[in-house]
Amino acid sequence: MTYEELIQRLDPGVYKSLRQSIELGKWPDGRKITPQQREISLEAVIYYENLHDIPEQERVGYLDRGSKAGTACDPSVRLSQQSGGNDVDPDQFVEVKS
Repeated sequence: MTYEELIQRLDPGVYKSLRQSIELGKWPDGRKITPQQREISLEAVIYYENLHDIPEQERVGYLDRGSKAGTACDPSVRLSQQSGGNDVDPDQFVEVKS
């Protein structure tokens, strides 16, 4: 059985258990999850979510950018080079004086 076949046959209850273990840092029986176990479980969960078309906002690691979406604080936004080669939009920042 290949890794892809294993993930395709993964029971939704097992997926939810893996996801909860990653979030809490421990297995359902209370044992601490090791960094290697967390990494392997996270890969399986991400693969499962991609394979089963889980909505993006429900996926592990999803960050709701809220009011920051579309601003310079949103790393998915790139300013065009029309601003004279400067990648910083000064309107996106506020000067804080102490």
